[in-house]
Amino acid sequence: MDDHPTQLSAYGNILLIGIIGVLLVSVTMLLAKVLAPNKPNPIKLSTYECGEETTGSAWVQFNPRFYVIALVFLLFDVELIFVFPWATVFGQSELIAADARWGWFTLVEMGIFLSILVLGLVYVWVRGDLNWIKPKHTIPSVQIGIPSDAYQSLNAKEYAVKDYRASSLVDDEEKKVSPSSTTSIGFKPRFKKTNV
Repeated sequence: MDDHPTQLSAYGNILLIGIIGVLLVSVTMLLAKVLAPNKPNPIKLSTYECGEETTGSAWVQFNPRFYVIALVFLLFDVELIFVFPWATVFGQSELIAADARWGWFTLVEMGIFLSILVLGLVYVWVRGDLNWIKPKHTIPSVQIGIPSDAYQSLNAKEYAVKDYRASSLVDDEEKKVSPSSTTSIGFKPRFKKTNV
């Protein structure tokens, strides 16, 4: 019967910590609502994503391997957290001194636990869930009516290149005299429609 008041006081401490936590969060949010200036404008109300303007729809297909690798990481991360309390509790010399078999039992138990984790990792690895999908770089090919010899002759031909500095050294007076003069692009493109 003497244990009940201490258990109630331990639960009372937990309840008190929970109430203080809720009060701190509530008071902080209330103070922010009361004290913070509220001046909305279109820029503040716009969607913000890493400093870039959003483009397109939010319904974008993601590679599910992101989730698989994240879940595998969480699985092993959370499961390995159990190793630390195990090592702390079962590594005590008083427990091992009480019964010599206790240390071997806990060692075998942890070996089984870790072997299950390793088997899970091997299963995921063999299944290929840890392999990242690498893009296959392929040269795009389009069926057109132009023979490949024409492309090769255009690429093999040497073209005269104008000196860019000569055109930039035009006097300011000449610019003022002929403001409406435009530069030509040097060639006139001609397009043909192909029979598709």
